[in-house]
Amino acid sequence: MERPARFENSRFLGDKRIQVVYDLDDVTDESVITELANGPHGLAFGPDTLAEARNRGYRLRST
Repeated sequence: MERPARFENSRFLGDKRIQVVYDLDDVTDESVITELANGPHGLAFGPDTLAEARNRGYRLRST
């Protein structure tokens, strides 16, 4: 999957509504990522690591 322009330098994309994080290198359902990237609920992490996402209370979800 090609990364959304708004998150082109991010690997992990969080969903603020349900506090899950998606690994953009391992996505099979692109519609979920498109919805997050185009709406106000997408969140990138700095540093862009799974450990940082978990530190903020997010859990990994695969699609």
